[in-house]
Amino acid sequence: MPCHIIGVLDNGIAGLTPEALAHLRGADLVIGGKRTLALFADQLRAEAQIRDLTGQLREVPDWIREAQGQGRRVVVLATGDPLCHGIAGTLQARLTPGTYEVIPNLSTVQLACARLGLAWQDMKIVSVHRGDAGEWQAGAGPEHGLYPVLRAVDRNDRLVILTSPENTPDRIARLLVAEGLDAGLRLAVAERLARDDERIISDCTVGEAAGRRFADPNVLLLWREVPRQPPVLFGLADETYRQRRPERGLITKREVRAVALARLALRADSMVWDIGTGSGALGLEAARLCPEGHVHAIEQNAADVEIAAHNRRRSGVHNYSLIQGQAPVGLDAWPDPDAVFIGGSGGQLAELIRLCLERLAPQGRLVVNLVTLENLGVAIKRLKAAGAVWDITQIQTSRGRPILDKHRLAAENPVWILCAWMDE
Repeated sequence: MPCHIIGVLDNGIAGLTPEALAHLRGADLVIGGKRTLALFADQLRAEAQIRDLTGQLREVPDWIREAQGQGRRVVVLATGDPLCHGIAGTLQARLTPGTYEVIPNLSTVQLACARLGLAWQDMKIVSVHRGDAGEWQAGAGPEHGLYPVLRAVDRNDRLVILTSPENTPDRIARLLVAEGLDAGLRLAVAERLARDDERIISDCTVGEAAGRRFADPNVLLLWREVPRQPPVLFGLADETYRQRRPERGLITKREVRAVALARLALRADSMVWDIGTGSGALGLEAARLCPEGHVHAIEQNAADVEIAAHNRRRSGVHNYSLIQGQAPVGLDAWPDPDAVFIGGSGGQLAELIRLCLERLAPQGRLVVNLVTLENLGVAIKRLKAAGAVWDITQIQTSRGRPILDKHRLAAENPVWILCAWMDE
C-alpha cells in the first residue's frame, strides 16, 4: 500500500478532501511536524503511531519503508502543496516510484496571491525554510543563507518568499535596504493563512517592514509595479566606472575587457576569481554575465578597494564579493574557480599562476593581462613548467580623438592576453 503524502492547511479538516481525510483517519502511522500533527490530533485512530519529523527529516524514508514492510498504512502531513518547496520533493528522491502518492492542497503561494489579487504564474518562489541564517551583512556572498533571496530579487520583479520563524520578513526587508534594493518594491505579508486570525499586511514600505514584527507563519510577497530595464551586460564605457585620480585609473580598457571576458569562457553559473581587481570593471561585468554564479575579487590597494566597492554599489551588482589583501593570501577561503582573471599580481605572478592552475575546475580558464615583457616571460615560463596549454593574443587599439574640427586616432598601450588551461 502506498504512503500518502497529504497537503494540509491551518484550517484543519475543513481544508481536506474526503479522500485525504479517509486516508488520514485510517492511517497506522502518521508523520508530520508538531504544528500539523496538532491540527489533526482528534482525527487519528487511537492506536495510530505518531512520529514528529522535526529535526529528523532524513529518517522519514526509513520510517516509511519499515512501516510498509509491516503492512501498515502510512500518512505524511505536509503544508499546502507538498511538491512546492515541500517535503515530497525531498522524499521522492529516496523512495521507490509507486510506493507513495501525493495528495496536494492549495499552496500558501496560491492563497497569498489570491488574497492580494496577484497572478502567481510568473512569480519567482524562494524558500528560506532552513536554519537561522543570521542578519545580513552588506557584501556577503553565497555562504550566507539569505543569499538566494538577494539573487532572486536581483533577477526578478515578482517574488514570493516562504519564510521561517528565524528568517522573517523584517530580516529580509533589512537585507533589501542594506543592498539598496528597496526602491520601487511593494511588499505584502500574508500572516496565518487559512486561520481565523488570518491577516494581510500590504500598507507598509520595505523600509517600514525592516523595523516591524510579523505573526508566524507567514508568506512574504515582493513586486515592482514598474518592471526594470534589463542591464547592459558588458562593454560599458570606461567613464562608467570611478577610477583613481589624479593618477591614471587602474582599469582594464573596454576593448581589452571584451576580449578577456570572451577568453574566460564564462557560463551562467561560473565561479570567478578576479585578482588585482583595480576599479573592479572586469569583475563586475563578469558578474553580470554569470547571474547564477559569483565573482570573488581581491585588491591590495586600499584606495582601489574603496573605488571598486563604490562601483559595485553604483552598478547594482550583488553576486560580487570584494576583499582587501595581497594574493595569494586569502584565496584558500574561496571556492575553486571555473575562471580566473589576473589583472595585477603584486610581484607574485609565478606563484599565482601555479596556485590558480591547481585550483582551476576542469575545463576552467585562466586569463592574465600583461603589459611588460618581463612579466610575459615569467608567465610563459610558469605555464610551461605546469604543463598547461596556453595561447596569447596581443590587443592594440586606437581611439578617436578630436583635433580642431577633425578627428585623429590615438593609440592605447598594447596588452598581451594570455589564456591557459590544463589539458584533460
